[in-house]
Amino acid sequence: MARPDDAARIDAFLEPYSESSMFLRSNLAQHGLGPNRSDDPRATTFWLVEDGPIRAVFGLSRAGFLMGQAPDNRREDWEAFRDVLRGAKIAGITGETGQIKTALDVLGLQDASFSALRDEPHYRLDLDDLEYPAGTARLRPATPDDYGMLVEWSLDYDTSVFGARPEGAAQSSAKAIASAYMNSPDHRILEHDGRPVARTAFNATLPDIVQIGGVYAPPAMRSKGYARLAVALHLREARDRGVKTAILFASGPAACRAYEAIGFRRIGTYTLAILADPQVMGPTP
Repeated sequence: MARPDDAARIDAFLEPYSESSMFLRSNLAQHGLGPNRSDDPRATTFWLVEDGPIRAVFGLSRAGFLMGQAPDNRREDWEAFRDVLRGAKIAGITGETGQIKTALDVLGLQDASFSALRDEPHYRLDLDDLEYPAGTARLRPATPDDYGMLVEWSLDYDTSVFGARPEGAAQSSAKAIASAYMNSPDHRILEHDGRPVARTAFNATLPDIVQIGGVYAPPAMRSKGYARLAVALHLREARDRGVKTAILFASGPAACRAYEAIGFRRIGTYTLAILADPQVMGPTP
């Protein structure tokens, strides 16, 4: 397990792989090392594989999500991670597709039941190349009056995109997401003619790079260009405060077209795997 004085070394190792390490880097920057430093579900415990220099970094968030950056993708490194996870409750895993394929096999999850298991196109944009779509809608922060609407939007997003069941944990998650929108520079609502028409968010942030996630327009507002406009305006805000680069992974062909229209270019494939039910890691096979 990583020690508090490992933080700078970990970030230095991850920085060249930022495009596929945003959750790891952002969680480290915002919550430090170890889940007990914060009650936030993104607070993460880190483990290192070292052969002199660091060779791989792995993490487990309080919410139960596994993350890893193992550029050599050695099976023995994922096996070492598996061994320290014994007894941990796992909700899912995310990362660069080649690495996650190895991880699912090593962790014995390749035949598990998933609510979402997708290899998604992975995109990058230098914000100097950001292109603005036409439109007169304006971006604004969320207010308490938006809370009920955001709960509905979040529940629809989680059930339609992630395959969540529309009760229990999904309801709690939708309320937590709606609350996160309040007074947050990382969450914005797009409004047209006084009516909210889309939302956008950064799900991982660093001073020079952001990762977009949770972009949503309600069914009646789709295919009108609102989602891409919301993202473009949010990225302009980020660029104005010094952010240089944006990252995202797209959920389907329509999303790909929207993001490519404002300048994003594909750099690879990113896998999102969310278990239908959390699973406790058992003994090593």
